[in-house]
Amino acid sequence: MTAKKSAGARVKVRRIGSPVRRDNSQRATLMGLGLKRANQVVELEDTAAVQGMIRKVHHLVEIVK
Repeated sequence: MTAKKSAGARVKVRRIGSPVRRDNSQRATLMGLGLKRANQVVELEDTAAVQGMIRKVHHLVEIVK
Protein backbone atom coordinates (compact mmCIF):
# COMPACT_ATOMS: atom_id res chain seq x y z
CA MET A 1 0.00 0.00 0.00
CA THR A 2 1.10 3.54 -0.60
CA ALA A 3 1.11 6.15 2.10
CA LYS A 4 -1.40 8.95 1.65
CA LYS A 5 -0.18 12.51 1.75
CA SER A 6 -1.63 14.82 4.34
CA ALA A 7 -4.60 16.91 3.27
CA GLY A 8 -2.66 20.18 3.53
CA ALA A 9 0.50 19.04 1.72
CA ARG A 10 2.10 21.85 -0.24
CA VAL A 11 5.12 22.03 -2.53
CA LYS A 12 7.18 25.11 -3.47
CA VAL A 13 8.51 25.27 -7.02
CA ARG A 14 11.02 27.73 -8.50
CA ARG A 15 11.51 28.36 -12.21
CA ILE A 16 15.22 28.14 -13.04
CA GLY A 17 15.16 27.61 -16.80
CA SER A 18 13.92 29.52 -19.81
CA PRO A 19 11.09 28.31 -22.05
CA VAL A 20 12.85 29.83 -25.07
CA ARG A 21 13.34 27.18 -27.80
CA ARG A 22 11.07 24.73 -25.94
CA ASP A 23 7.86 23.09 -27.10
CA ASN A 24 4.68 25.09 -26.61
CA SER A 25 3.43 22.33 -24.32
CA GLN A 26 6.34 22.99 -21.94
CA ARG A 27 5.61 26.73 -21.98
CA ALA A 28 1.96 25.99 -21.25
CA THR A 29 2.95 23.69 -18.38
CA LEU A 30 5.05 26.45 -16.79
CA MET A 31 2.13 28.85 -17.12
CA GLY A 32 -0.19 26.20 -15.66
CA LEU A 33 2.11 25.98 -12.65
CA GLY A 34 1.89 29.78 -12.33
CA LEU A 35 5.55 30.36 -13.24
CA LYS A 36 5.84 33.41 -15.47
CA ARG A 37 9.20 34.95 -14.49
CA ALA A 38 12.72 33.66 -13.89
CA ASN A 39 13.41 32.64 -10.28
CA GLN A 40 9.72 33.01 -9.41
CA VAL A 41 8.58 30.75 -6.56
CA VAL A 42 5.02 29.48 -6.22
CA GLU A 43 3.45 27.27 -3.57
CA LEU A 44 1.05 24.65 -4.91
CA GLU A 45 -1.02 21.79 -3.53
CA ASP A 46 0.90 18.52 -3.72
CA THR A 47 -1.42 16.56 -6.01
CA ALA A 48 -0.74 13.93 -8.65
CA ALA A 49 -1.55 16.46 -11.40
CA VAL A 50 0.96 18.98 -10.06
CA GLN A 51 3.61 16.29 -9.63
CA GLY A 52 3.06 15.26 -13.27
CA MET A 53 3.46 18.85 -14.44
CA ILE A 54 6.67 19.21 -12.43
CA ARG A 55 7.97 15.95 -13.90
CA LYS A 56 7.25 17.20 -17.42
CA VAL A 57 9.38 20.35 -16.97
CA HIS A 58 11.81 19.02 -14.35
CA HIS A 59 14.73 20.53 -16.29
CA LEU A 60 13.20 24.03 -15.97
CA VAL A 61 12.14 23.99 -12.32
CA GLU A 62 13.44 23.01 -8.91
CA ILE A 63 11.70 22.08 -5.68
CA VAL A 64 12.33 24.62 -2.91
CA LYS A 65 12.55 23.26 0.62
